[in-house]
Amino acid sequence: MRLLVTGGAGFIGSEFVRGRLRADPTAHVTVLDALAYCGVEENLASVADRPGYRFVRGDVCDREVVDQVMAGQDAVVHFAAESHVDRSIAGAAPFVRTNVVGTQVLLDAALRHRVGRFVQVSTDEVYGSIGEGSWTEESPLAPNSPYAASKGAADLLVLAHHRTHGLDVVITRCTNNYGPHQFPEKLIPLFVTRLLDGRTVPLYGDGRHVRDWLHVSDHCRGIELALRDGRPGEVYHIGGGTELSNHKLTGLLLDAVGADWDRVTPVADRKGHDLRYSLDDGKIREQLGYAPEVPFTEGLADTVDWYRDHPCWWTPLTAGAERS
Repeated sequence: MRLLVTGGAGFIGSEFVRGRLRADPTAHVTVLDALAYCGVEENLASVADRPGYRFVRGDVCDREVVDQVMAGQDAVVHFAAESHVDRSIAGAAPFVRTNVVGTQVLLDAALRHRVGRFVQVSTDEVYGSIGEGSWTEESPLAPNSPYAASKGAADLLVLAHHRTHGLDVVITRCTNNYGPHQFPEKLIPLFVTRLLDGRTVPLYGDGRHVRDWLHVSDHCRGIELALRDGRPGEVYHIGGGTELSNHKLTGLLLDAVGADWDRVTPVADRKGHDLRYSLDDGKIREQLGYAPEVPFTEGLADTVDWYRDHPCWWTPLTAGAERS
């Protein structure tokens, strides 16, 4: 299979590319990435010498570049996105451009080149906030942040191309990811790097916001299953099975680095902050055989160790990083 991976130099995309090329060193993978602030080409250094690997620096909104890299591909896995909620609150335009227009450009090219499958990697945030229970794939979209709204719009475009044009599409929606190589503006890498650097960490509100945590390698295994065996036109939830309040998670991170609560600074809650996300992932478990494999305690410890051992990776990136 010849595979185009957009956003492949980012946190989740690079994990997917590394995993695919480790599993099959002869695989043909083209990465398209603009190397914006959170795209790090070094994330792909371990597979850069594989014969089937190709990196193209380019923007998913650039129709000419997209048309060139789409030619000859059998499938697309679309990770490229602006994804930081705080940044979307400060200014929504880049999110609409990349997440909506960029997806449309890719879909148009996939149709022209008769690509066999288009996997849209999305998020639980498109559903808004849920007090009790869990969303299913049939739950209505009700996004509350500009980021989530842009991803929901992209998802609807993808489904429209399936229903109108017959394009073979699959959408995955995941819970909060964590693991190595995550840009230090998201909660876990932000807190870990600041604590390792002897600084304080900012905790929104009273820390009661609840998220389900999913190791990036488990997320990518779920995407692989959807790419290979997902049913055309379907949405699949990928969950981690570990719900924690931000307050509880902060305590775990403090313990992991040997710090105390005096290193935590409460800050005003962000606008429209969703209280809780929760996905029912029974569909991908039953249909495709998915189950998370990385226990959260083990995955979190390994992640903290990775940041402790790789200051040369994150130190140049931490200037001006914000939280998620």
